[in-house]
Amino acid sequence: MTSPLRLGIAGLGTVGTGVVKIIQTHSEMLAVRSGRDITISAVSARSKTRDRGVDLSGYAWEDDPVQLAQRDDVDIFVELMGGEDGPAKAATEAAIAAGKDVITANKAMLAVHGQALAEAAEDMGRALRFEAAVAGGIPVIKALTEGLAGNEITRVLGVMNGTCNYILTRMQDAGLDYQTVFGEAEALGYLEADPTLDVGGIDAGHKLALLASIAFGTKVNFAAMELEGIEKISIEDIEQAADMGYRIKLLGVAQMTGRGLESRMSPCLVPASSPLGQLENATNMVVLQGDAVGQIVLRGAGAGEGPTASAVMSDVMDLARGTRIATFGRPAKDLIDARAAQSAAAAPFYLRLGLTDKPGALAKVAAVLGDAGISIDRMRQYGHSEPSAPVLIVTHKATRSALDEAITAMDGTGVLTAAPVAIRIEEV
Repeated sequence: MTSPLRLGIAGLGTVGTGVVKIIQTHSEMLAVRSGRDITISAVSARSKTRDRGVDLSGYAWEDDPVQLAQRDDVDIFVELMGGEDGPAKAATEAAIAAGKDVITANKAMLAVHGQALAEAAEDMGRALRFEAAVAGGIPVIKALTEGLAGNEITRVLGVMNGTCNYILTRMQDAGLDYQTVFGEAEALGYLEADPTLDVGGIDAGHKLALLASIAFGTKVNFAAMELEGIEKISIEDIEQAADMGYRIKLLGVAQMTGRGLESRMSPCLVPASSPLGQLENATNMVVLQGDAVGQIVLRGAGAGEGPTASAVMSDVMDLARGTRIATFGRPAKDLIDARAAQSAAAAPFYLRLGLTDKPGALAKVAAVLGDAGISIDRMRQYGHSEPSAPVLIVTHKATRSALDEAITAMDGTGVLTAAPVAIRIEEV
């Protein structure tokens, strides 16, 4: 009879507890589906006495996750502590050195150290799996590495941070300003201890960096990603974008171009009628485009106990069945150093301006845009009170560098009453 697959779980927060619950609740089903029993040998967490709502009495306890990673009765080390460095990285390295397979939900660690960890694991003939690190319960890693392995991937894009999507959709639905909804999200426990990880686009950027590596065969390069958060998005932007048929999303886009790898996480306008435009609340969506399959849309819960634990268990089940593939879909040593694109592809832009309510103000702005080679597709002027007249412009396709040049030139016209707001419009 096949011997049991023995797990050591480091981190008993929301996700770790969820994994324990799945194994305890569905042990027979898991054994039937994988062909062997899946058991937990030992666990580790910051507090041994905390009530987590699950029975841990049948598992050995290790205060030190490194010691857990090195135990002889652990076949797979499951790292669910989080953190770019520190105990998570030390324990992961120890597990690999001890000849263990590793499953992690730690996108920050992989976005920074993924190349080195993948090479170390593959040198040892071990697996490093991370389905739970990207988009919660959505099986996007498996889709890229297995289901779409016969495709040349042309573009990856999506909404990969549920907190930001909650804030933006709540602002639109309730007509509330950013600070009010930010406070609501904080009270609901949606934000990281450092909220900048969410609203600054860092968390979602980590995820996109991992997907780009798989999609384009490149070494993970989070440092080269363009990051812009949602902190500057106003209720006026949301309402006026909606008036023109768009919704604002924190959108990640990665694509290989003749200029190099374009990889950015930033607020974008998407058509309100598109799948991304209709995405509500804390849900995630990833869109994959391949040369053979066309466009694939994956939608689901991006975080939470059940969805993320489900993703961890998908990796556990693969290893239990003997399915082993390279960390990023191809040997880590074959991944290439991608040249980062110096500028993003041209796109239409939404431009919100506050102009002095004087004759000729709009003409001066139009002239500046024309001098930068930017033409106007649509324009609206809203009701106002002196001294500022709000104007909304949608441009034809332009580069961000040309638009930034035009915005700088506008400062010298004397007709602006506030700094312009420019948001890319993404074709989806």
